[in-house]
Amino acid sequence: MTLRFAVLAAFVATASAVAIGYPGPLGAYHAPLAVAKVATADYDPNPQYSYSYAVSDALTGDNKSQQESRSGDVVTGSYSLIEPDGTQRVVEYTADPVNGFNAVVHRGAGVVKAAVPVAKYAAPLAHPLYG
Repeated sequence: MTLRFAVLAAFVATASAVAIGYPGPLGAYHAPLAVAKVATADYDPNPQYSYSYAVSDALTGDNKSQQESRSGDVVTGSYSLIEPDGTQRVVEYTADPVNGFNAVVHRGAGVVKAAVPVAKYAAPLAHPLYG
């Protein structure tokens, strides 16, 4: 037997021993880890919630709202906001295990936006190294 063949045979034997979990030169056998059971006492088979909020700030023009409710695996809700162009966007959505997430977007008429004060800043000075 040549030296090359002997080294190859030893490598294959070691690799196959490690692959089947037999203790060998490349590693020791470790028994599979035990899987711990997770307590299911806090599981709610029919989760339910409902919430809503609204913001209306005349100074900044921020005007938005959202409401959502869940009963079991079905979630329904909607939210609205004022777009940068002044129109109102209303999104109504539902989600359930059969149909997945579905949303319908409605765009309303233009809304008068509040004037947002803009701070005036002086132009930056020229840097001697950068012109």
